[in-house]
Amino acid sequence: MNYVKKYLEDLKKTAGLVKENEINSVINILEKARNSRNMIFTLGNGGSASTATHFVNGLSQGATVEGKTRFKAIALTDNIPNMLAYANDIGYEQIFVEQLKNLMEEGDVVIGISGSGNSENVINAIDYAKKNNAITVGLAGFDGGKLKEIVDYCIHVPCFFMEMVEDIHLSITHLISSYFGSK
Repeated sequence: MNYVKKYLEDLKKTAGLVKENEINSVINILEKARNSRNMIFTLGNGGSASTATHFVNGLSQGATVEGKTRFKAIALTDNIPNMLAYANDIGYEQIFVEQLKNLMEEGDVVIGISGSGNSENVINAIDYAKKNNAITVGLAGFDGGKLKEIVDYCIHVPCFFMEMVEDIHLSITHLISSYFGSK
């Protein structure tokens, strides 16, 4: 079997393992946040950082429906000078926590994205958010890692191939954004 065919077959199979109820739970949380005008913060590293940024784009623009309340969302991955200042002065493991200290309020939603589920700066941000009464969501891969254990809601992609986990995480964010854009 050639690589392309196998990858696509494995991608379909793995996507089929994602639990619909996990996605529906996150849709419900985001709908409540939108309606109550709470902020939604996304964060991650590497490919997950790209997904965090792209998800905010989907919520801010793609999910905009005339006459409906708009989402208030920001990706904590997008202000690179700010992240690097925190990394340099405090430590990379605190780059998201420090931004949340400036911006997050009780009832906001913090979405951590981590293929392994064990990215220290993502875990630290989720811990901070929980301690300060935010709603926490994780998009995790592999075995879910620590992220799956500590968030209020998790969408888990049970796969140990990072690229495939990232593919499915991005697809899930598209699914969620298009859900809101269609209503």
